[in-house]
Amino acid sequence: MTVALTLTAKRMASKNCLVKYLEAVETLGSTSTICSDKTGTLTQNRMTVEHCYLGGKIYRVSHEQEEVEQDMNPIKQCWDAYNRCCRLCSRCEFIDDNPDIMKRVCSGDASETAILKFMESVTGPVIKYRAIYPKVAEKPFSSTYKYQYSIHKNSNHNPNMNEDLRSNFILVMKGAPERIIKICSTILTAEGEVEMTEDHITNFEEAYRELGSMGERVIAFCDFEFTQFPPDYKFNLEEGNDVTLGDFRFLGLIALIDPPRFESLKL
Repeated sequence: MTVALTLTAKRMASKNCLVKYLEAVETLGSTSTICSDKTGTLTQNRMTVEHCYLGGKIYRVSHEQEEVEQDMNPIKQCWDAYNRCCRLCSRCEFIDDNPDIMKRVCSGDASETAILKFMESVTGPVIKYRAIYPKVAEKPFSSTYKYQYSIHKNSNHNPNMNEDLRSNFILVMKGAPERIIKICSTILTAEGEVEMTEDHITNFEEAYRELGSMGERVIAFCDFEFTQFPPDYKFNLEEGNDVTLGDFRFLGLIALIDPPRFESLKL
């Protein structure tokens, strides 16, 4: 037994694996499952946007503005509402101004950081865009209800629109796909906003499964435009009387991946 363990330890040493105790080799030989911390061990701890689902289709995206604009041009209406939600529904901000956007330090979590860097790369300065839609209220994410939303003043509406139909405020939300889809009654397609049907839900579920099967973290987005509040209205989200979760407009999904470390690919 000692000879067998020693030979095994020698073979492992040839693969740059040092065995300090021979008994560990025996234990390793009877191991069926190894649990390891993924982030920073098997992956690079660098969450990146890999796919977008909008207009009923999955798009593999890069961080090149011209390429993304070309891909999204046929569904520009969907893309405009989608990237508005991505840019506004976030608490993440850049801490430095590194010319390389992907290397900038951010104040948010890994997912929000990835979305912010993606949007900054393909749509331009996010902070300047947020100034057009000042945030007036916010409900932070909770693992209990699995979503986050913020309400913004709509300074970009049509001034010639009838005042009764004008949306003075916009609610943008992101969260768990299975939670978001349940509160949406319409969906934004290439043809415009339409009622949510069983076919739309089926397509959503197939896309959700496909992205999840690739090991990607999937987040859903939706929005709602308020027409019932005057421009100077003050929201009180703590009492929960201002916002009713329902009849939202589904915009799409974003899928993120933490790339594997080069060393782990050789295992």
